Amino acid sequence: MIKKVGVAILGLGVVGGGTYKTLLEHREFYKRTQGVDVTVEAVLVRNPAKAQALGVPEEIVASNIAEVIANPNVDIVVETIGGCDAAKDYVLAALREGKAVVTANKELICKYWHELERVAKRTSCGLYFEASCVGGVPIIRTLLDGVQGNKVEQMMGIINGTTNYILTKMTVEGADYAETLQEAQRLGYAEADPTNDVEGFDALYKLSILSSMAFHTKVPQTKIFREGISQISGKDIAYGKELGYTLKLLAIGKNTDKGIEVRVHPTFIPKEHPLASVNDAFNAVHLRGDAVGDIMLYGRGAGSLPTASAVVSDVLYAATHSEVKYATFKNTATAESNVKFVSDFESAYYLRLSVDDKPGVLAKISGVFAKCGMSIIQIAQKGQYGNLNKDRVPLVIVTHKTTENICKKAVKEIKSLKIGTIESVIRVEQ
Repeated sequence: MIKKVGVAILGLGVVGGGTYKTLLEHREFYKRTQGVDVTVEAVLVRNPAKAQALGVPEEIVASNIAEVIANPNVDIVVETIGGCDAAKDYVLAALREGKAVVTANKELICKYWHELERVAKRTSCGLYFEASCVGGVPIIRTLLDGVQGNKVEQMMGIINGTTNYILTKMTVEGADYAETLQEAQRLGYAEADPTNDVEGFDALYKLSILSSMAFHTKVPQTKIFREGISQISGKDIAYGKELGYTLKLLAIGKNTDKGIEVRVHPTFIPKEHPLASVNDAFNAVHLRGDAVGDIMLYGRGAGSLPTASAVVSDVLYAATHSEVKYATFKNTATAESNVKFVSDFESAYYLRLSVDDKPGVLAKISGVFAKCGMSIIQIAQKGQYGNLNKDRVPLVIVTHKTTENICKKAVKEIKSLKIGTIESVIRVEQ
């Protein structure tokens, strides 16, 4: 017997519109393959023209959230409006009414997962959010139902398509940051205000969710080190390529003997690393489990239909699974008191300096590194590429692995020598 399932969609923007289209076009396919007849019973949209453009029947366009959740034909509420204000209120209202919720809202889950889940448990409702992280790539389901037999030791991911597009263009074409950002905005990859993407907030929200799931403990966003790409120079990308590295904005989570380490920042990785070949707006997550070893999931991290694919996946999961799963850890606003977080993490470092073209300068810099206990893998004096000060020369250094605090100490001492300036410091994952 075919099970009937009614869905309400809140918001008909890029993701909501893609979800409506997918459910409509694949209805017969889902009946045949999944044994469920999924129908859209209500939509809530601020601009009625969006509903008209998609051909949504006028009789299912609701005027408010109360009308949606009072509809007895609605079993699952899909939230795609984004933000946290109205979205949180609507999701809580649906859960209180006993409706399962599917959301693509990474900021909402990152900040209020604990509140939403508390209500979901009270009414025995499902709360699903595959589409909140890495678009169409099924990373949430992998962590829940794929690698649960492992202790996940670490994850590294390119989980923001906008920044990956920008860095790819800068790497392949030698374009500068400002020019590439403008192109990304023209193409719709970046918002008019790109701060959320280019300063790493979007990746931070996603890493909070993914690392909490991977390490089975709450990882609040406040525990995540964050640095964006807005200060990245084409010089560094070019020099990195010469040294055999590719630059990516990485979200990194490690579960170590010292504690949990979570950070988002531009990172040089060897050009042979699987993540180095993930280009343009594509995303990928590289996982390491203690039993399975290395796994990488790759695909489109954003867009109407890829993200709708993840939303619909959750709708079908909710429709075909009577048992509801919740977080595998104590889901509260803050981390548990006995969980340690590593802020002074270990990394190798790339440093680019502009130094006085005089004898003894290199010896002074090497002396600082020796004093701080840092060793050097590579050091090279570069040509006058883009350097307008003829009395100074670019100096590029790559260190062995050290700690963040030791590197900061060395940078401070080099600055005190007054022999030049430190133009950039970029972390390196070997």
